[in-house]
Amino acid sequence: MDLDRRQFLLLTGFSGLAIGFPGLASGTEASIQVGQVAINHYVQIKTDGTIVIFAPNPEVGQGVRTSLPMIVAEELDADWDRVIVKSAAIDREKYGSQFAGGSTSVLRRWPELRKMGALARHMLLSAAAEQLKVPVTELTTARSRVLHAASGKTLSYADLAESAARQPLPDDSAMVFKQPGDYTLLGRRVANVDNRAIVTGAPLFGSDTRLPGMLYATYVKCPAIGGRPRSANLDEIKALPGVVDAFIIEGTNDIPLYDSVSDYVSSGVAIVARSNWQALKARQNLEVDWDLTTASRDNSADIRKQAARLAGQVGAKTLVEQGDVETAFAASDQVVESFYSTDFATHAPLEPQNCTAHFKDGAIEVWAPTQTPTATVAGLAKLLGLPGDKVTVHQIRGGGGFGRRLENDYARESALIAREVSAPVMLQWTREDDIAFDYFRPPGYNALKAALDDRGKLTAWQHHVIAVSDDGENANKSAGHRNSVFPRQRVEHFRLTSSLVPSQTPTGPMRAPVSNTYAFAEQSFIHELAVAAKRDHLEFLVEMLGKPEWLKPGSPRVIHTGRAINTIRQVAKNAGWGRNMPKGRALGLSFFFSHATPVAEIAEVSVDGDRKVTIHKVWVVADCGPVINLSGAEGQCQGSVIDGISTLARQSISIKAGRVEQSNFHQYPLLRIDQHPEIDVQFLRSDFAPTGMGEPALPPIAAAVCNAIYSATGHRIRHMPISSEGFSI
Repeated sequence: MDLDRRQFLLLTGFSGLAIGFPGLASGTEASIQVGQVAINHYVQIKTDGTIVIFAPNPEVGQGVRTSLPMIVAEELDADWDRVIVKSAAIDREKYGSQFAGGSTSVLRRWPELRKMGALARHMLLSAAAEQLKVPVTELTTARSRVLHAASGKTLSYADLAESAARQPLPDDSAMVFKQPGDYTLLGRRVANVDNRAIVTGAPLFGSDTRLPGMLYATYVKCPAIGGRPRSANLDEIKALPGVVDAFIIEGTNDIPLYDSVSDYVSSGVAIVARSNWQALKARQNLEVDWDLTTASRDNSADIRKQAARLAGQVGAKTLVEQGDVETAFAASDQVVESFYSTDFATHAPLEPQNCTAHFKDGAIEVWAPTQTPTATVAGLAKLLGLPGDKVTVHQIRGGGGFGRRLENDYARESALIAREVSAPVMLQWTREDDIAFDYFRPPGYNALKAALDDRGKLTAWQHHVIAVSDDGENANKSAGHRNSVFPRQRVEHFRLTSSLVPSQTPTGPMRAPVSNTYAFAEQSFIHELAVAAKRDHLEFLVEMLGKPEWLKPGSPRVIHTGRAINTIRQVAKNAGWGRNMPKGRALGLSFFFSHATPVAEIAEVSVDGDRKVTIHKVWVVADCGPVINLSGAEGQCQGSVIDGISTLARQSISIKAGRVEQSNFHQYPLLRIDQHPEIDVQFLRSDFAPTGMGEPALPPIAAAVCNAIYSATGHRIRHMPISSEGFSI
């Protein structure tokens, strides 16, 4: 795409260099071809020397507003101290699908952003060669400058920005990428670009949004999920101080389908006021007659009992079967059976759901801390009957997500409320709303059975997964099974079956979905097998993994057993696996492959006579390929471990008659600062493509702690949270 200077300035709106790649479509793994490059404000080099790099993906605490621009800056050889990071506009044409989920931001954007930085560097070098009248091969770059060693001359990127913009786009063959050994930025500890704003309380988050003439709303829904308001004392509410309006919103008829970015809007009563405090005070006086005809009648205790009954039966549906499992069990020296279970859980981000919307002149503009802004545009257009170009979504930093902000119910509620008033309106959920109306992590029920021969070697494996289902035919996706290649490809006789338990409670992905409950069962059960076989847990696990190879060649999302074994061996070395421990104190090992990253963890735990558990230290070793931001990657591992221990300790959502019984953190406690252990994190040096770290370190921690508890006490924990079995942290 060749532009003269006038055309360039018209497109960019300032004097400088602005280039970028069209975004990768969702799911695309192929690299962008240089011939597809277009002006789209991905990176801007201004004439004052400032470099602006736009972060395309939403930020919810995982650090991508720092790590993604770092990839660009590395290939560009930019002076990071002169870089300003901004969140990109939501624009599918320019950036593809913009979302934060599945630890995919780095994995998917890596080829695209490297090429974007390398392209800018190439154009700057070409401009410098033209100006200095030397071959481009004699030039190098460093810290936003082009260097000519032979003459000692240097030119800043700012000096070259305008002439670089006139350079023709290079052929693909001309693109040169750095080798990992030449990185000067990637792999370092780099402070998050929002750190100063966060610690000084600058307005960053959705709840900080302020617009001229803005109103505030609260939205009251039936405590029994799916109930609908028949009537409410609206006239009385409207007469209260500061209240602008109060009205009923007729939502959709059905409780939302499982794990979908859905169109569901819960029926409820909106109160709009001049301040958030006035809206909440008015809410205290609201009286609603609820129609429970369509409401959920779920009872979580009954769901668990049904699952336990089904665990002892043959699965209703066979999903995978290889070899002859029954014959292998009959011929084995030992058969070990266990049933592992976990409860419903809520995401509990520190910032409750919120969204600000302004409906004006047949268009909607929203400020949403969402993980799926591209989907928000499409969803609001459908909900309001608007063309897509009449919906504008602004990326706002979210105060935690963990999968909760993949669903945009709060944005839909905000839009419908805004349509009824003539001003911008912020809908702010309370903490109680956030806990009561989540898309919960579904409970996990895993019945496991395995056979050992007379040498203590695994010969057969059977997994019966019992999942909740809202339609009676399909498991809610985050409650389903992991039909993965391990241990299936490492045991001759294997069977995976499933059964369903009805549930009307909305569920959705939570940090490391499925893995976050299944890893607890699988890795605890493998330890059970090692104990039954009278073998060292580490060696038993390594034997199960087998020879080093991709279990599915060519797929980075399938485990490479050599990488897995390397993490296990290294974490054992770091923790001093096998050392003598005092009575009541032990090490517990766990490994899991989640979101394309193998992670091994060891927890050092002691248990006193009152079953009080102290987790002294956790060692984490991961192989995520080249680390982008060492500080961010370490933080994600540490946060995953703390999050996992918090869930393991006491976090459980119970439901009775369709109503969530917990209301706030006094009943759903987060781990306190004096409870969290020292956490040692190491990343193995690797030439594999980089993968994400937002989720993979969470699944192993529960089994690591529980395996240590068993080794210290002889008590096997098979239900999470451990408070249900009399243990505390």
